[in-house]
Amino acid sequence: MAMSKIKRDDDVIVIAGKDKGKRGKVIKVLEQDRLIVSGVQMIKKHQKPNPQAGVVGGIIEREAPIHVSNVAIYNAQSNRADRVGFKISEDNQKVRVFKSSGEPVGA
Repeated sequence: MAMSKIKRDDDVIVIAGKDKGKRGKVIKVLEQDRLIVSGVQMIKKHQKPNPQAGVVGGIIEREAPIHVSNVAIYNAQSNRADRVGFKISEDNQKVRVFKSSGEPVGA
C-alpha cells in the first residue's frame, strides 16, 4: 500500500469550496480519498433518539467528509498551504516533505 500524503492529526487548510481558507486538524482518513477535518464542512443532521444506545434526538451539527483534493497540508514555517512530496532519508525510511522547502512534515 502506498504512503498517503495526508494523515490523521495533520494540520490542513481548505483550498476549495464553501470553507475555503479554514484550517483544521484531520480527525479521520476515510476510504475513497475523503477526510474528516475538525470544524470544516459542518452539516446539520436530524437524529432520531435511540434510548438503547443512549442517543438523544434532535438536530446535531457535525463534520461531513471532504475530498482530499480540496485540502492542502499547512506549512507552519511559511504560514501557508503546501504540497507534499516524498524522500528517502539516510536510514532508508520514506518520509513526507514539504515541496517548497524540502523540510520533513511534522518536524
